[in-house]
Amino acid sequence: MCNLYSHTMPVEAMRKLFASFDDGGMNLPPQTGIFPDYEAPIVRNGDGVPRLAKARWGMPSPAFALEGRKTDPGVTNVRNTKSPHWRRWLGVEHRCLVPFTSFSEFNKAAGGDIWFAFDESRPTAFFAGIWTPQWKSVRKLKEGEVEADLYAFLTTEPNAEVKAIHPKAMPVILTTAEQCATWMTADWPVASYLQRPLPDDSLKIVARGRKKDGPDDLSL
Repeated sequence: MCNLYSHTMPVEAMRKLFASFDDGGMNLPPQTGIFPDYEAPIVRNGDGVPRLAKARWGMPSPAFALEGRKTDPGVTNVRNTKSPHWRRWLGVEHRCLVPFTSFSEFNKAAGGDIWFAFDESRPTAFFAGIWTPQWKSVRKLKEGEVEADLYAFLTTEPNAEVKAIHPKAMPVILTTAEQCATWMTADWPVASYLQRPLPDDSLKIVARGRKKDGPDDLSL
């Protein structure tokens, strides 16, 4: 499962795939390592116009996963969209686009964190995400109860190059303006077809063995 990714490009790069969102004048500094529960940008539906916003990575966990626990760090990757727990967030109003430039899958034998991107220039693409506003929970004991906007993204079967590193899953990735528009506007029976792997040979390994991936590392 993908528990680490980067986003290092400006808002303008996001508009090449999905132009119709309100950025609110938000500045996006490069994030070379986004980990679970970090705050990161999403383009979210919810109040009539898609908007650029920040949210914490990790949707509310199912009740069974919280038995005996005092905290809910959240679920970063969502696979079983038939589960009643996730179905409540699959409607258009809870969909979002999660921008990324590269993502990592961990494989100790292959060198640790293995970073995938479309090519060495690491162009912006989107994960197909879901989000929920103002969720109250204890994510960390030292914080106590907080109210936060949360997000996660869908996963699916891996394509060939990801499967060689992580055989169980890969993120659901949107690569065209049409796919992004479908994810943000279509009813679930149509949008659900986007929960599929990328074609084989779509991705390249651009870095190995490090916890961050960004512009300073492009020569590696």
